[in-house]
Amino acid sequence: MSRISNPVRFPGASGAQLAARLDLPGGQSPRAYVLFAHCFTCSKDTRATSLIAGALADAGLATLRFDFTGLGGSEGEFANTDFTSNVADLVAAARWLEAEHGAPSLLVGHSFGGAAVLAAAAQIPSAKAVATINAPSDPAHLRKLFVQHADEIRSKGEAEVDLAGRRFTIRREFLEDISMQKVTDAVAGLARALLVMHAPADTVVSVDHASAIFLAARHPKSFVSLDTADHLLTRREDAHYAAAVLAAWASRYLPMAPAEEAPAPRDTVQVRETRQGKFQQGITIGPHRLVADEPVDVGGMDSGPTPYDLLLAGLGACTAMTVRLYADAKQLPLDRVSVDLMHTKTYATDCAECETKDGKIDRIERVVKLEGDLDGATRAKLLEIANKCPVHRTLNSETWIPTRLADEPG
Repeated sequence: MSRISNPVRFPGASGAQLAARLDLPGGQSPRAYVLFAHCFTCSKDTRATSLIAGALADAGLATLRFDFTGLGGSEGEFANTDFTSNVADLVAAARWLEAEHGAPSLLVGHSFGGAAVLAAAAQIPSAKAVATINAPSDPAHLRKLFVQHADEIRSKGEAEVDLAGRRFTIRREFLEDISMQKVTDAVAGLARALLVMHAPADTVVSVDHASAIFLAARHPKSFVSLDTADHLLTRREDAHYAAAVLAAWASRYLPMAPAEEAPAPRDTVQVRETRQGKFQQGITIGPHRLVADEPVDVGGMDSGPTPYDLLLAGLGACTAMTVRLYADAKQLPLDRVSVDLMHTKTYATDCAECETKDGKIDRIERVVKLEGDLDGATRAKLLEIANKCPVHRTLNSETWIPTRLADEPG
């Protein structure tokens, strides 16, 4: 299924611009919006985060995943952040999502991000369900990562620590903040559907944390074992499994997916605004789904080819098909056909073959590449055949385009 991933930015709780991606189902309006929080010192682009967002898009859900302040592509200083600031960034993300697209109905958090969504849920009233993946029940469990630096942090106020091969500044305020958090209290008052997913063999966050979250929660609640997965879901199959379970579970608590529409007639192309961005269009051709858009510099999201791109694609495809049909019929040693096309506007006076001599005309430059053991005469003949492509002839001929409103008789 087609999906779209758009880069976006929005102001976090501190005012720093946060880098994000909004993953959308292609060619249709999302049935609901999801807010995703990544793991400690990770980013929105980790394998598990990307795969889960993509799977949710396939299920018709749009997902906003972003880098917390000071991480990934986001502005700000990581050293100035803590658990409380992460929660505040989540709330800011939810408000931006509601203002620009739609309020999040589902909150999902991985590891430290899972604890953050549990704490943030009370401040995001639109959220109907919350899901955690390998999440700690107590953010203070992170202290074990800094044991050897504890004295330095206490005496100097901060220390440089190595986490997965990267250097981060951890300050005394960070440790004090995570020590004050009571995530299980937030879970007890969640008043929302909860899904706890955890790998029993997780060596970073023990499965005991999942038990504590599950026991603190009230129904409806569910627990799913991620079996042999590791903490970061680094194996693709584990991330896919988690995503599939999440999408299926969430369907019980989110708006129903729209009924499948009958496929459009195969001889009819249907185009409909998706209402994502200013120009994005969903295109239905029988069982096929496409997306059209405009570049960012003219107000679009560049989430799909432009209308002229699609026009050139049609001409190029028709050209290659026509040449292939002829070559096969004549048993010519043509290995492959490639067509490059470029559309521009040019002055009519530059075209010696054109009847129009005033103003500008459309110019489509078509470059046909023929691969195979072909002599000069054969190549010239195939170029002649390329010019007989039906779409080429349509573009060169007088075309009648009767247009009416949909509620008027044909």
